[in-house]
Amino acid sequence: MKKVLFVGAEAVPFAATGGLGDVMASLPAALCAVGEDARVILPLYRAVGAEWRAQMQEVAVFEVTLAWRRQYCGIRSLQKDGVTYYFVDNEYYFGREGLYGHFDDAERYAFFCMAVLTALPRIGFIPDVLHAHDWQAALAVVYLRTLFAKNVALSGIRSVFTIHNIAYQGRFSGDILGDVLGLDGSERSRMDFGGVINLMKAAIVTADRVTTVSPRYAEEICTPAFGEGLDAILRENAYKLEGIVNGIDYVRYDPAKDPALSRNFTARSKGRKAENKTALQRELGLPVDHEVPLLCVISRLAAHKGLDLVAEAAKALLEENVQLVVLGCGEPRFESFFRHLEAEHPQRVRSCICYDRALASRMYAACDLFLMPSASEPCGLSQMIASRYGAIPVVHAVGGLFDTIKPYAEGTDGITGGGFLFEEYSAAALLDAVRAALALWRDPEKRETLRSKIMRTDFSWGRSAAIYHRLYALV
Repeated sequence: MKKVLFVGAEAVPFAATGGLGDVMASLPAALCAVGEDARVILPLYRAVGAEWRAQMQEVAVFEVTLAWRRQYCGIRSLQKDGVTYYFVDNEYYFGREGLYGHFDDAERYAFFCMAVLTALPRIGFIPDVLHAHDWQAALAVVYLRTLFAKNVALSGIRSVFTIHNIAYQGRFSGDILGDVLGLDGSERSRMDFGGVINLMKAAIVTADRVTTVSPRYAEEICTPAFGEGLDAILRENAYKLEGIVNGIDYVRYDPAKDPALSRNFTARSKGRKAENKTALQRELGLPVDHEVPLLCVISRLAAHKGLDLVAEAAKALLEENVQLVVLGCGEPRFESFFRHLEAEHPQRVRSCICYDRALASRMYAACDLFLMPSASEPCGLSQMIASRYGAIPVVHAVGGLFDTIKPYAEGTDGITGGGFLFEEYSAAALLDAVRAALALWRDPEKRETLRSKIMRTDFSWGRSAAIYHRLYALV
């Protein structure tokens, strides 16, 4: 059994903004299930609710030294789903609205990473592996090998760094090395990239192993097209890079028990998914019609999520006699576009410009086709959730979409694959894939066969947890 400490900026259900939060909760629980002692440490943000704070115990109180600063730090903990969670308490850094986007984020997460390493002897947990996630936790890897290199208690810890999205690297002015990060000039070559401090780059070159969230994405980020400037660094470190696809939480995403649904269902209860479609059409004021396929998009409304393709293809899509529901918020141009599209086509389109987890569940359960045409996608969770809820995915063949959704095909032994993929990033290619999916949907027997198959596809964390188990043994 390995002792593993997950270091990251967010975790469901305490404080989260995206897929990282899901992974920081689901993967440790899955690892504990296969015999690891996996624990999690994250900041105690203002967003962490009173119901969780009431369950916490104070574990340690001490001061953290960061450059010339000495700051209070408290460590609190609680147990959830068999996992011990630690929370780094400092009101000055984390008692604010929102998780990210503050002027001093470099200092905030430098403090967090320094607090993590300072806390380990005080909380009585010295991990075999420190597993840091994304740029906010990158300095934990760096400090382990620099400022804490002579700390005998921590000398046996090995490090793994996971890239969830290479677009967010933690880039900061080069003049913060000493005054903010507390590192001397000898570390500049490790920290500097292109004349600025790049925390992700520093963790890549420092960590014992580097992972990302799907095998295809691991290949893609080593190329200029997807590497966001770090492709050369990743190629130099390719010997320690591995892509391990994410899973989804099968307790949280379970159509048989999801409390948000109008009617719970399984792969065997064919008619109950149709009841969810009827309920959503009524909820959103769309015409109730089982013969009209319902297409859904649940996404941050941003160009790299493929919303430019959806916008370009919208007119042609609606000519296919479909209903389209879009849930999400983001770039104003897309919010405006989908609101305008609904105004033009009130019997066909609903734009839900918000973040609503319960509505998302009802949409997964109701929709016939789920569109996810991302320009890039490290792993993606929505395509797997949609499949579990019986929605046929239509995806761009990149990153984790390529790894998790295999193309539908018919053969003498039956059907293979679980969705429809398009290679070329264009509205025309998206339309072709949607039309192929619609052709299948309009054949009730094939539709139900595929729907039953994708609902039974294993997207759980079990397989990926086993790969991490192997990785930790080798690191």
